[in-house]
Amino acid sequence: MELMLDGKVAVVTGASKGIGLAVTRALVSEGAAVIGGAHAVDNLGEIARVTGVALDLADPLAPALLVQRALDEHGRVDVLVNNVGAVRLRLTGFLDVSDDDFLWSMQMNFLTAVRASRAAIAPMLVQGYGAIVNVASVNAFYQPDGATVDYGAAKAALVNLTKSLAQEFGPRGIHVNAVSPGPVSTDLWLGDDGVAATVAQATGVDVDTARERIVAGMGGFATGRFTTPEEVATVVVMLASERTANVTGTNFVIDGGLIKTT
Repeated sequence: MELMLDGKVAVVTGASKGIGLAVTRALVSEGAAVIGGAHAVDNLGEIARVTGVALDLADPLAPALLVQRALDEHGRVDVLVNNVGAVRLRLTGFLDVSDDDFLWSMQMNFLTAVRASRAAIAPMLVQGYGAIVNVASVNAFYQPDGATVDYGAAKAALVNLTKSLAQEFGPRGIHVNAVSPGPVSTDLWLGDDGVAATVAQATGVDVDTARERIVAGMGGFATGRFTTPEEVATVVVMLASERTANVTGTNFVIDGGLIKTT
């Protein structure tokens, strides 16, 4: 299917690895030009039609600077993918989660998207079209324990923001949606400092056992496997397309059947 993204300009936060890198590659494959922001962007230079911008997106000024780079180079912003995010496991429970922990999670997972959206919506309004896709998480509505309580709260705020922006700007040609992955085969879950490794170290088991126990404790996957970054990217790019311009204010779950309720 032709997704009508040829010649479009997209801004992707957290573009250099994991889901963000998969989204960047998928957008390029559909003909879009991408301005990708991340701490390190050396690998983005190898991809045609991608401009990597090295910056710390937690800096309050950085998201707007990233959007401005797209405007400077291309004169427009058609798509914004708010992908950047981070989680720190809190294995000792809620009472050990400080105000600073919550503030850090909100900064990384919510305020980065607020700031990037604020910067991108203004030019989108001028051109009368735009698409925003926020990468949230099943943790926005599903919290099996307190280990990610601050992360879940921040992602819930992101889903709420999605619905609010969709309502306000839908009449002016901007559609806004969220994608909520379950566990994805990225460094966040499977890396040396990821969720499985952190739990393994804390509980005295090997990483594979930790991963299996975590997934079993969450209820297990119907598919029996983690979602891939490319599968998430497919949903994101579909929602960025004019083909889905009347889809807005929706949160799409991609979790291998992890969530059993509707």
